Amino acid sequence: MNLMEARILDELRAIVGDRGLVCSPEELHTYECDGLTNFRVMPRAVLLPNSTEQVQAIVRICYRERIPFVARGSGTGLSGGALPVENGIVISLARMNRILEVDFPNARVVVEPGVINLDVTGCVAQQEYFYAPDPSSQSICSIGGNVAENSGGAHCLKYGFTTTHVVGLEVVLPDGSLVHLGGKTLDTPGYDLAGVFVGSEGTLGVATKIILRIVKRPECIQTLLAAFPSTNEAGAAVSDIIAAGMLPAAIEMMDNLAIRAAEAAVHANYPSCGGLLLVELDGPVAEVEALMTDVNEICRSNDASEIRLAQSDAERALVWKGRKAAFAAMGRISPNCAATGDGRN
Repeated sequence: MNLMEARILDELRAIVGDRGLVCSPEELHTYECDGLTNFRVMPRAVLLPNSTEQVQAIVRICYRERIPFVARGSGTGLSGGALPVENGIVISLARMNRILEVDFPNARVVVEPGVINLDVTGCVAQQEYFYAPDPSSQSICSIGGNVAENSGGAHCLKYGFTTTHVVGLEVVLPDGSLVHLGGKTLDTPGYDLAGVFVGSEGTLGVATKIILRIVKRPECIQTLLAAFPSTNEAGAAVSDIIAAGMLPAAIEMMDNLAIRAAEAAVHANYPSCGGLLLVELDGPVAEVEALMTDVNEICRSNDASEIRLAQSDAERALVWKGRKAAFAAMGRISPNCAATGDGRN
């Protein structure tokens, strides 16, 4: 380590403290990749700030010394979004994990970037609200990472991606300055700069505060499982459902390999078949029941051999747990399976 590098590390340590600076090779291995494990780069150091001011101070040093930096959430992404730059630093936002405000009258929640996705729904569920974007890794992925990657999830068909549910941001720019994009209102005057930032994969700055839109829980939610001879018939059913003018809350298809892997991992009680279709409808009771009858008929017309409805919230959660676990469960079949997902976790 040269004198200049030691000086910079001392400056960074002064900002975050000894427990906020990781620079030993053994500890740095934790941060050498995200969920895309095919690519690994060892950072020079990892910083764990706990406030916006600390993030600003770190970024200002990086700007002054021309040190590349990468912001990191929970590291669950599959696109290499949190992959370090050689001889650069990683700014881990895991310690900025506070829910700062819950505003039910305006259906808004203000969070720091390290807040876990599922915890947002957890903090508003008693008032019959939820946070719609639900990536497969929602129990461990962070809101900051979701913002960087514009995460989706099973329910993005009806409810949209993260960008639909982020209305405002506090952002530290690459020179360390602080800006506020958007706000609590649904449509702020001027350009949609918050929309530009969401999905920019960390290239425009580091989000340190995020204003989220939460959604009222529908009156009725029903989830259907339909077993088909193959994915051809299941895919035809999907086309017919959309062609009929329906907009399911979620519609997902699994092939036999994915079914067997997920079943072994989660025991979701999936039927053994060539293609499995999961269809979820939500809304007023009368509407959901009528549409579910139509979905049932469409599935049968496409040679579904078995159709069943989840009978409780617990059963519905297990159905989706199996689907969300499918990618990770493939490791049981192919331990060397390369991560090829879209990285929107």
